[in-house]
Amino acid sequence: MRRLFPVTDETAARDSGGAPGTAGTEGADREWALEELAAAYAYPSGAGAGGPEPWLRANMVSTLDGAAQHDGRSQPISSAADMRIFGTLRGLADVVVVGAETVRQEGYRPARAREDFAALRAAAGQGPAPAIAVVSASLDLDFSLPLFTSPLVPTLVLTGAAAAPDRIAAAEKAGAQVVTAGDGTGVDPARAVRALAERGLYRLLTEGGPRLLGQLVAAGVLDELCLTVSPMLTAGDAQRIAGGPPVAVPRRFELTSLLEEAGFLFSRYRRT
Repeated sequence: MRRLFPVTDETAARDSGGAPGTAGTEGADREWALEELAAAYAYPSGAGAGGPEPWLRANMVSTLDGAAQHDGRSQPISSAADMRIFGTLRGLADVVVVGAETVRQEGYRPARAREDFAALRAAAGQGPAPAIAVVSASLDLDFSLPLFTSPLVPTLVLTGAAAAPDRIAAAEKAGAQVVTAGDGTGVDPARAVRALAERGLYRLLTEGGPRLLGQLVAAGVLDELCLTVSPMLTAGDAQRIAGGPPVAVPRRFELTSLLEEAGFLFSRYRRT
């Protein structure tokens, strides 16, 4: 892996054939250590336990022709480096927010504690693994899955005040914690972010799917997008990374980081 942007003195020296520098040179095409990836994707200093504001980032992958999935799943368009970054982003997060359809399609399991992240999470005042927060209006979920019955950290279910009582009871019986984040059956994205922050979960990560990401974009609560551009073409009618009604005015984000490995581009954008 190598850094393409921003260009540092070490990156420029490497790319221009200058002195190779140390083993930590960011311009070098090599596999980055966990510490380097964690530093590259660190949350802003204001986010975290006791921080003034939550920070919501999304992590998505897209092919060159805009497909966010192939045969309904993101794995076929991913890579080993993409999965290392996926693991790093989870290792840094307090909570992973995910849509119900993605839980069903991707076969979501509880986040696991990783020894490599233990010291980093302890220093940040975090538990051993991030919680998973499932966004669902209907609560049409299989509550017998390990995601609900045996997580290291209790799974949260974000829903509306008008959700079916029997489905709420089923979720709670399985061990999930139901969080009301909307007045009707659906979830209000801004209320969801506030509700998670009130639980001390400030470092937020969403992995989609496209419908949920579209709702977060439309509500103006997305702070950052980590987008992997996969060097693949799929054609077909696969979803884009964000779906749903268009926003009235396009949201402007600025590029803050760009990494590359084996033709995959790993970009990081923040809202302006």
